[in-house]
Amino acid sequence: MEATEAGSDAFTGDKTTRTGALVARSAKARDMVMNEKIINAAEAFLAPFCERIQLHVTQIIRLKPGQGKQMIHRDRWAWGKHLQHVEPQFNTIWAMTDFTEENGATQVVPGSLDWPDDREAKPEEVCQAVMSAGSVLIYTGGVFHGGGENRSTSDRIGVNLTYTLGWLRQEENQYLSCPPEIAQDLSPKMQDMLGYTMGQYAMGYFTPPSAPGEQPECISPAFAVREVEAGALGGEDLLVAQTKK
Repeated sequence: MEATEAGSDAFTGDKTTRTGALVARSAKARDMVMNEKIINAAEAFLAPFCERIQLHVTQIIRLKPGQGKQMIHRDRWAWGKHLQHVEPQFNTIWAMTDFTEENGATQVVPGSLDWPDDREAKPEEVCQAVMSAGSVLIYTGGVFHGGGENRSTSDRIGVNLTYTLGWLRQEENQYLSCPPEIAQDLSPKMQDMLGYTMGQYAMGYFTPPSAPGEQPECISPAFAVREVEAGALGGEDLLVAQTKK
């Protein structure tokens, strides 16, 4: 985190650092990603829109003293404004320091989930997620929010861990941030959460780039990190689940 450069534009913040690839770098972060209460809530919330969820972003976000307010936005805009009929994200911010009004506690607009994208929040509609270190803010990709202004003399540090639908592209490319040579030593559940599995039937299959006949064709990407049996594109369970929906 200390070696991470600050942002280069108004949105990322010239006094804000964002350190990623946390699954590859930190065993503690893996425990946070796979927290049972969080995973259960994420799966329940996103279940109407997918067969499986996956990890979307891992970042340590540090607001240094003097950082101004971030623009109010929706995280779902990472995909543009094309996903109007689904809720694509379940997000968390873990407070590593106290989040106070003075040091830039996250701005949140309660009740904004159903707002149109062009609706602007009035100052009186915005509150701050004031919380003590060790607390977790849970919000969704459709909630209007933004980083707060750090008027204090110390850093405000939070860990942003977010989850998305298994069939969408992740904002942080988990396959490059945690490549097979690292992911192969993680648990199967952690591998699947990174995206080394099928997002749904036929979504994300893998063909090893080997000589003809040496490796199976059209297999789950789990084959890149662990032993798996060759079979249908994603398995009959995902085909049945997709058909039912």
